Amino acid sequence: MRSKIILIALASSLAACNTPPQFAANTGVTSVNVPVVTSADYVFNASAPDGALAPGEADRLNGWFQGLGIGYGDAIYVDGLYADAARGQVSAIAGQYGMMVSAGAPVTPGAVRPGTVRVVVSRRRAGVPNCPNWSVPSQPNYDNRTMSNFGCGVNSNIAAMVANPEDLIHGREATGVDVNAAARAIQFYRSTPPTGTKGLQDVTTKGGSQ
Repeated sequence: MRSKIILIALASSLAACNTPPQFAANTGVTSVNVPVVTSADYVFNASAPDGALAPGEADRLNGWFQGLGIGYGDAIYVDGLYADAARGQVSAIAGQYGMMVSAGAPVTPGAVRPGTVRVVVSRRRAGVPNCPNWSVPSQPNYDNRTMSNFGCGVNSNIAAMVANPEDLIHGREATGVDVNAAARAIQFYRSTPPTGTKGLQDVTTKGGSQ
């Protein structure tokens, strides 16, 4: 009898060792579904002889920015031989959207032609692929595995709420503590009246019949 038990235990151990990783049961608390950050670069080639945008190019660039709906989380670059000279004009247009032009430029397909500059908008988006994920039935669960949908709710909300998806990739460098910003937030909290049509009301609960 003892030899049979040993053989059964040995067979179970060998079966577990031969289980492919994709079929192994996740029995921990690690999220099965995690946010994935994707990046896309959009380019705009503008005529800029000697580094100054040609007449009408500023309006075209402004319309392009409007079409993209640029905003916080996007990064704007200027590339080309006359990038330094044209950066000021591009910055003035980007400033209308509360954006700044970053230094350098990502690598984009095709060379920048002479007499032109290339404006690049790098945009990142965060999402959780394949959610909701009910690929594995919740029952029966003999391995006590984590459900295949685990992490979809929380991580999808994080991906939707994060203002700058790049923050999910790496942290930011410390820039010091802005005391004025902290004090302004506290002052705003204290000075704002309570929400509602009539503010907070005093309510007294009394026992017994009225």
